[in-house]
Amino acid sequence: MIEADTKFALLDEAEIRAATLRHDPYDFAFVEQAIAPRYKDEVLADAPVIPDRGSYGLPNLNYGPAFGKVIKDLLSPRFRGLMEEKFDLDLSKSPPVVLMMGNTTGHYNEGYAHPDSRHKIVTVLLGFTREWPYERGRLRVLRSSDRNDSAFEFAPEFGRMLMFKVCDHSWHGFLPQKGPRMSLQLCFVDSEAYVRREYWRHGASAFAKSVPLLRKVLDWAPKIA
Repeated sequence: MIEADTKFALLDEAEIRAATLRHDPYDFAFVEQAIAPRYKDEVLADAPVIPDRGSYGLPNLNYGPAFGKVIKDLLSPRFRGLMEEKFDLDLSKSPPVVLMMGNTTGHYNEGYAHPDSRHKIVTVLLGFTREWPYERGRLRVLRSSDRNDSAFEFAPEFGRMLMFKVCDHSWHGFLPQKGPRMSLQLCFVDSEAYVRREYWRHGASAFAKSVPLLRKVLDWAPKIA
């Protein structure tokens, strides 16, 4: 049940609610403008600066108030309610975990196809890239573990949102492409223990990237970070 007395600061509730739920190759929905373009400059000016490859947990991100409004919207009971309605699920006991990617190096293993962890219930991907002029690097909804076996794809640009119900065949990924690629991942998961593990794991990775020697090691292990 969505709380009637709370409104989003920046997310476009009407657009998210109206997004068609597709069932091929699994349950997903796409929103072209989950955040209105008029907020683009304001939000991106306050977005985290992520100099390295890989994903960073929310506790390791520094950002300003406009970007913070987006985070507050995403973590609100109202947004959880929208996801419950969209996928006909009860997420009341499913805490959220938020990760952020800043850029990609073009390494062959970045964007590898995966269905997401069995601990995840619903995954939301929201683009924050100012522009993505490349053919490669678009997020793909996949029919299989083959990154070329695509059912749908979109550029990870500002305001574009993909939502999907995680299952054993919810394959997704992208073809490697070097460039600034700002994308947020919000997942509703099965336990607070998993949230703590994810933030600890990505926090350890963030620390390792700050140490030159360890960073070189991570550069040879793209799936770890």
